[in-house]
Amino acid sequence: MKKILLFIISCSLVLFSFSQHLAIWSKEKANTWYSQQGWLVGSNFLPSTAINQLEMWQADTFDTATINKELGWAQDIGMNVMRVYLHDIAWQADKSGFKKRMNEFLSIAAKHRIKILFTIFDDCWNPDAKAGKQPDPKPGVHNSGWVRSPNMAVHNDSTKWDYLEHYVKDILTSFKNDQRILMWDLYNEPGNSGYNLTSMPLLKKIFQWAWTIRPSQPLTCATWYDNKALNEFQLASSDVITIHNYNDSANLEKELQEKLKLGRPVICSEYMARTRNSRFETHLPVFKKYNAGAINWGFVSGKSNTIYQWDTPIPDGSEPKLWFHDIFRKDGTPFDKNEIDVIRQLTKRNR
Repeated sequence: MKKILLFIISCSLVLFSFSQHLAIWSKEKANTWYSQQGWLVGSNFLPSTAINQLEMWQADTFDTATINKELGWAQDIGMNVMRVYLHDIAWQADKSGFKKRMNEFLSIAAKHRIKILFTIFDDCWNPDAKAGKQPDPKPGVHNSGWVRSPNMAVHNDSTKWDYLEHYVKDILTSFKNDQRILMWDLYNEPGNSGYNLTSMPLLKKIFQWAWTIRPSQPLTCATWYDNKALNEFQLASSDVITIHNYNDSANLEKELQEKLKLGRPVICSEYMARTRNSRFETHLPVFKKYNAGAINWGFVSGKSNTIYQWDTPIPDGSEPKLWFHDIFRKDGTPFDKNEIDVIRQLTKRNR
C-alpha cells in the first residue's frame, strides 16, 4: 500500500510539472508582451469610500462616481495601471452582478486609459469576511477592515475548495480575452498572517485552475518575504515576475537586478512606505532605469486608513505628519505636491 501511495504521489508531481511547462509563457512571449505595454506606473486602488474589497464590489456600495473621479486623478498624473483586489464572497453572493460590476469598473478604467491588474486570493489582515454591511474604520488603525480571501476556515480546509475552483474558473473564463485587463495576480502574499507553508496547497491549486483556462493575459504571484519554497514556486510559475519591496532604493535596485536575471519582465506591485524610506522621488527613477513596472500601495486617503503605519496606530485618529501610504486627499489635493511633480515628470509620455 505504501508503494502504491508513493507511486500516486510521484505521478501527481510529474503531471503537475508537465501541466506547468505547457501553460507558462515562454520568456520570449513574456518579453514581447511587455514591450507592447509602455512603462507601467500606477497604484493599488481602493475607492476612498470603501473599507475593503467587499465594500468596493457589493451592489449597495459599488461607488462608480468615486471610482470615476479618482481614476481621473490617476490619469492626470500619468498613471496607466491599477492593481485591484477581488473577493470570493462578493462573487458567491451575486455571481452575475459581481461580473457585471467588474465589467463596469473596467469600462471606467479604460475611459481613463488605465489597465487593471486584478488580484484574486489574499492572505492579509482580518480572517473572517462576511457579506453585507462592512464595519466602520477603527480610528488611526491601518487597514482595520481589510479581509482575507478566502476566509481562514476555507483556506485551512481543502474540502471547501470546490466553490473556490468554480469562482476562479468563472472569473478567468469570463474575462480571459479582455484587453482592458493587464494581468492576473493570482494570490497576494501567500503565507502571510502566520499561514507560512500552509498556503502552498491553495497556491498550487489556483495556478492549476488558472492554467486550465489559460487566459490571454499573463499570470503572476509576487514574492514578498524570505520563504524559499514559496518563492521558488511563485517565480517558476509566473509568466511575468512581480515583487513587493518596501525597503530603501539600494535594496530595491539590488532586488531588481537579481530578478531581471531570470529573463522575464519585472513589475513591483507593492512599494512606497514613506517612513521606511520607500518614496516616489527615490524609487521611481530606479524603476525607470530598469524599465520595471511600479505600482505603489495606496492612492486616495479614505476608509482603509493606510496613511497610518502597519503597526503604529494613532488611537485618536489624528493625521500623521508623514503619511505611510496614499497620494491624494479625498478632495483631490495631494499630500505632497513635490511627489506629484516627480510622478508627472517621469510619466509624461503616459499622459
